[in-house]
Amino acid sequence: MIGSSVRVFLAVGAVDLRGAFDRLAAVTREVLREDPKSGALYLFVNRRRNRVKALWWDRNGYTILYKRLSSGTFQVPRFRDHTSPSLEISASDFARLIAGLPISEQDEPGPTYH
Repeated sequence: MIGSSVRVFLAVGAVDLRGAFDRLAAVTREVLREDPKSGALYLFVNRRRNRVKALWWDRNGYTILYKRLSSGTFQVPRFRDHTSPSLEISASDFARLIAGLPISEQDEPGPTYH
């Protein structure tokens, strides 16, 4: 179970979600410049914003949460002039995102990471 003290990072740009554990861990290290084994949860959204994957290291292995909406899109922020490759969000914003609720105002799309 993911505790409320777990830090949550949302990738600023769209990510190709066809990869699994190792691919998302590599994106976390190389693009987000974070340690995927830090215990934080890393969120990745595809370009169409209808799918989200979360990567989380839980003491002895990775866990992936993958959600695909049957209709509509995840209400993730679109970043204008954002200099960091990720944004830390609260546990309540994570819960809102997974529930399909908006977490901030929409701006311009960020970069795409492959």
